[in-house]
Amino acid sequence: MAKSATKTVYVLNGPNLNLLGTREPQIYGHSTLKDVEKLCRKTAEMHGLGVEFRQSNHEGMIVDWLQEAGANKAAGVVLNPGGLTHTSVAIHDAMKAISVPVIETHISNIHAREPWRRHSYVSFAAKAIVCGFGINGYALAIDGIAAMSGKKSKR
Repeated sequence: MAKSATKTVYVLNGPNLNLLGTREPQIYGHSTLKDVEKLCRKTAEMHGLGVEFRQSNHEGMIVDWLQEAGANKAAGVVLNPGGLTHTSVAIHDAMKAISVPVIETHISNIHAREPWRRHSYVSFAAKAIVCGFGINGYALAIDGIAAMSGKKSKR
């Protein structure tokens, strides 16, 4: 009997998230991007999901990955667009062009920070938004994708 293919969650990280652990730890904490990846893989595994974990400082790469997630019919996308949150119509349009749910995720509460951070082009196209929970927001976003796709947790 053939084993069914594991659905995948794409976890996409935008500019400067490669600097987690050293960049403004008073805002973003001391966890590294590797720590985030471990958390995402552990959480996805509890739901029987796979993970494609990526980071880029380049907007076009994130657009390409969103399109790839759509073409591959991913279970969903956890997207922390970093500073592109506030500027990228291209990411917004890529999100609107795919049929998989995208959860906008931020480590800090962007609504409690500088006024310009409170505007998100990404939010208009996101299925949901998670912010202010530190890196645990990634796990919450994966839990949300699993719930939307009907996956039962192995917890």
